[in-house]
Amino acid sequence: MSHEGLHEQPELLDDETVDHHRAIESLVEELEAIDWYDQRARATGNAELASVLVHNRDDEKEHAAMALEWVRRRDPELDAQLRLYLFTDGPLASVEDAPPEPLVAAAGTEGRGLGIGSLREAS
Repeated sequence: MSHEGLHEQPELLDDETVDHHRAIESLVEELEAIDWYDQRARATGNAELASVLVHNRDDEKEHAAMALEWVRRRDPELDAQLRLYLFTDGPLASVEDAPPEPLVAAAGTEGRGLGIGSLREAS
């Protein structure tokens, strides 16, 4: 599968936008590579080749995670969505409907706020 390049004329885009596009394209390519290696590992009857392909697939997962993190750090809305959905339990379609989890108080500070003390002067 090939991907389209920039949808707008390059001269109309700033460097940040072009780099963002590069990172997203790299992420897509890493995810495709994961899929391809996984299919090949599952299709082969050769255990040694399968182990090599699984190793290569898992290297691509590291690359995908790094590319995703680069994009996340520069895209506040994506950051918010990832924080909402990643590492949750239960049906994904209803994650946004769940009540927010309560803040866990630091040990020994129950009922006293964040446990950093008062910023007001003692009277």
